[in-house]
Parts: sequence; structure tokens; C-alpha cells
Amino acid sequence: MLTSIDRLLLVRGVPIFKELRDDFLVRLASIMNEVSYPTGKTIFAQGQEGRSLYIVVAGKVRVHLGDKDLAVLDKGTCFGEMSLFDAEPRSASVTTIAGCDCLVLTQQQLYEAIDETPDIAVNIIRLLSRRIRSQNIQLNELQASKQS
Repeated sequence: MLTSIDRLLLVRGVPIFKELRDDFLVRLASIMNEVSYPTGKTIFAQGQEGRSLYIVVAGKVRVHLGDKDLAVLDKGTCFGEMSLFDAEPRSASVTTIAGCDCLVLTQQQLYEAIDETPDIAVNIIRLLSRRIRSQNIQLNELQASKQS
């Protein structure tokens, strides 16, 4: 189990939360559930309904579509945030590479937090925008290499 200070330090380091006040982060970190997953466990599968964001506390996960890896995430990174805002199924699967501990924030917890501190929504929008830009760059590079 993480101490309150460990939770605060971990949550503060996550890009979507880093610009928020410490008093808010303390509250947010304290309501997150801590969950452990063994090696090789699928945390969620592409197409599943989801309403939670995950922060990797320890271990590693792979974000993938079937056998194709999209990303490998480790301590201090988050995943699953898109499902907090839309009713769409998960866009990819996430499976542990090594035993993994995560903090989990549910949609209901987040909405209550946004009501209290709207800045969190702006930070999440920034993160999603950066990911879309990065994927657009990768797609453009792939298309350019195919045309060469």
C-alpha cells in the first residue's frame, strides 16, 4: 500500500494532473483505488466498455491492438483516460508485461473532481491533443515513406 505522500508524489508527476494545486491532488490521490495485476493480465480489452483512468505505480503494461504494440508504459504514466469522457468502447487493449500496481480513478470520481476544480479537464484535453498530434505525425511519416 502506498502512503499518502507516495500517492501525492505519483499523481503530481502525471502530466494531466501536474498543474493542479497540491490540496486538490491530495484529495484526488486519496480517493483512487489501488489495484494489483499479475504478469500477463489483460487489464482491459479493445472494445470493452470502460469508465476508469489508470496510473501505473509499479511494473509495466503494453498498450496494443492484437499483437501490435502501440506503447509500453511504466511508473508514473496513465492510460484509459479517453473512456472517462465518451461512451465509446476501449480503443486498445492493455496487458501487464510484469506484475503491475495501479491507482484507478473512476469516471464518477473524476466528474466530482472536475466540478470542484475545472482545470483538470483542461489538462486532460491537452494530453489527448498531444497524443492525437503525435499519432498524426506518425501517420504522415508512414504515408510519406510509402510514397517514396
